[in-house]
Amino acid sequence: MKLTSQLTDDAILAELGQRLARRRIELQLTQAEAAQQAGIGKRTLERLEAGESAQLSSLLRLLRVLELVPQLDQAIPAATPGPMELLRHRGKMRQRASGRRGAKPPERPWTWDEKS
Repeated sequence: MKLTSQLTDDAILAELGQRLARRRIELQLTQAEAAQQAGIGKRTLERLEAGESAQLSSLLRLLRVLELVPQLDQAIPAATPGPMELLRHRGKMRQRASGRRGAKPPERPWTWDEKS
């Protein structure tokens, strides 16, 4: 399945879990072996492969064992400022976002739905 922005979070997590499991099997590792090499619990590995919640550090440890860390660089490339932005900010990288310009305010202010 191709990962797209139209998929739900649960669908994306399930697909990533399946991909992790396929890679582990490709490397001829049992869940217990992969978990032990990653320094995580077998249950944590089971949760990751099932598309359930786990700590990011656990995922990173598993990606090392599955030899997938280099693909992170492709998935989340380093942000580099363009030449015009460097000129505008005198060679310094921006530290904060200024928000979207020209964004329309909401039509009516948000309130708690209190029925009195």
